[in-house]
Amino acid sequence: MSTMRQYELFELRWNGLDLEGLETSVKIHAVFSCPEQQVHKEVKGFYAGNGEYVVRFLPEKPGRYTWKVTEEVAGCAANERNTACLDGAVEMVGEAVCEAADSGRHGLVRAEGTHFRCADGTWFYPFGTTVYAFSHQEDALVEQTFETLAAAPFNKIRICVFPKHYDYNHNDPEYFAFEKTDGKWDVCRPCYPFWDRLESHIARLDEMGIQCDLILFHPYDCWGFSKLTRKEALTYLDYVVRRLSAYPNIWWSLANEYDLMDYQMEDWYAFSRFLHENDIYGHLLSNHQMVIPWDFSDEATTHICHQTSELDYLSRDIDRFQKPLMVDECRYEGNIPRRWGNISGFELVNRFWIVCMQGGYCTHGETFLNETETLWWSKGGTLAGESPARIGFLRSILEELPGPLTFIGGGMTREEFERVKAIRSGEEGLEGFERLMWSLSWEQAKDFVNSRREMAACCGTDAYLKYYCRNCTSIGKLELPEEGSYDVEVIDVWEMTRTKVLSGVNGTVELRLPGKEGIAIMAVKKG
Repeated sequence: MSTMRQYELFELRWNGLDLEGLETSVKIHAVFSCPEQQVHKEVKGFYAGNGEYVVRFLPEKPGRYTWKVTEEVAGCAANERNTACLDGAVEMVGEAVCEAADSGRHGLVRAEGTHFRCADGTWFYPFGTTVYAFSHQEDALVEQTFETLAAAPFNKIRICVFPKHYDYNHNDPEYFAFEKTDGKWDVCRPCYPFWDRLESHIARLDEMGIQCDLILFHPYDCWGFSKLTRKEALTYLDYVVRRLSAYPNIWWSLANEYDLMDYQMEDWYAFSRFLHENDIYGHLLSNHQMVIPWDFSDEATTHICHQTSELDYLSRDIDRFQKPLMVDECRYEGNIPRRWGNISGFELVNRFWIVCMQGGYCTHGETFLNETETLWWSKGGTLAGESPARIGFLRSILEELPGPLTFIGGGMTREEFERVKAIRSGEEGLEGFERLMWSLSWEQAKDFVNSRREMAACCGTDAYLKYYCRNCTSIGKLELPEEGSYDVEVIDVWEMTRTKVLSGVNGTVELRLPGKEGIAIMAVKKG
C-alpha cells in the first residue's frame, strides 16, 4: 500500500500509453475517499507529455484513502475502462495511507475573517516580494534567485505564468506555455518542458516555506498571450487548475493590472468563477489593478489586492469587504527613472508598517539599476536594498504576537461625517470651531476631522502598538486597559532595536521618545 503525507502533493502517474492524436482529448478523473474523515473529492487529471497521464491530490486530513480512476475521450461517456483508449494501461483503483504532517508543514493558507490562516490553525502573515519574470530566466539566474530567497525574510512571491515584455525585461524565454499550430499559440497543446520547469520552481518554493502568488494574465506582452480569446483563456485555466492546484503553496492572482487588458468585466468574472468552481481546494484568489480596483465583493475573491501609494485609509476597505487586505504594489525601493521604482528603503519600510498597523499586509519590490539590467522586481538575482532586513524585523515582531492585529486608530468616514453633520448643523448656539466644522462639505473637512487618526492596533487585550510614521514626536502615549500588567518597548524600525522602557503598567501611559522618524511603541501583557 502506498503512502501520502498530509498537506503534501500526492501523485498518480501512468505512462507508456499509445494515444497519438488523442493525448489532450483524454480526460482522467480520480475520486479520493476517506470515510473516517468524511473526505470525498473528485480530482481532475492532465496529460503531461511523453505518453504520461497524471492525477494529483492534496490530502488535508490523515487517514486511509481509496481512489478510483475513470476517463473519457472527446465526449465519450466516462467509464471504468475505455478499451479504445486506456485498455490495460491504468491501475483503476488503489489505496494509500495519509500520514500526519511533518513538523513545519501547516497546509493551505486561506482567508479567515480579515486575516490569513493555515489549514492547521497557524496564523499566516504574508511578507511578500515580486519577481515577475522569475521562471522565464536562465537556470543560473533562477538558482541565484533561490539562493537569495533562502536568506531573505519573504514568505510569499509574485510570479507570472507568461513572460513579460517591459523595461529592463526584453529577453525571450527558452520555453513558452504552449506550442504553435499554424503560427498561432494553441492552448490545446501545452509545452510540457515549460510546465515541468514552472512547477519545479513552485515545488521548490513550497519546500522553502514560500507561498507562490501565481499571476495568470498580464498586459506586458509582445507574444500574443494577452490576446487569448475567452474560450482559449478558459482552456488555459483548465490546464492550470488540473496541473497546479494540488500544490499547497499556490495563490491565484487573476492578473497584474487587469484593467490595462482588453478583456471585459464579464470575462474577468468568468475567469474568477471558473477558478472558484474548479479548484476543489479553495486556494486564495484575487486581482490586481492599475487604476480601477477589482470588485472585492465578488464571491470567488478571497482577499483584497491593491496597487496604491495612498495607504492611510486602507482599514476602511477591510471594514467594508470583511476580507484580508494585501497591498501587492506600493512602489519599489530603487533608483530607476520611473516614479514607481525609486523610493528609499526607509520609505518602503515605513509603508509596510503603515499597512500592517491597519490590519493589512504588504509586498516588497526592488528596482536598482545595474550593469546587466538584472532588476530583482523583474528577473530576480540578488538584493541590493536596505529594506529587506527591516521588513524581516517587522515580521518577527508580528509573529511573536498571539494573533493578528486589528486597527484601532480611529478616524471618521464620509458616512459618519454626514450623519453627525445632519444632527449637529441644525443645533442653535454653535460657535467657533463647531460652527465652522458643520458648515463644511466632506471634501473640505475630511483632512481635519481625521487629523487625530493614528496608526494604532491591538491584538485583543494582549498587545497594543502605535507607529508614528515620519513624525518626530518626543512623547508617546498609550491607552491600556485598567486591568492587567504590561511591559512597554520603544521600537526603532530602521535601526531594528527594541528597548524596554516600562514594566508592569496599565491605564494611560506616557513615555519619552527619541524624536525621530520611524519610531513605534508596543505594550505586551505580562503572564
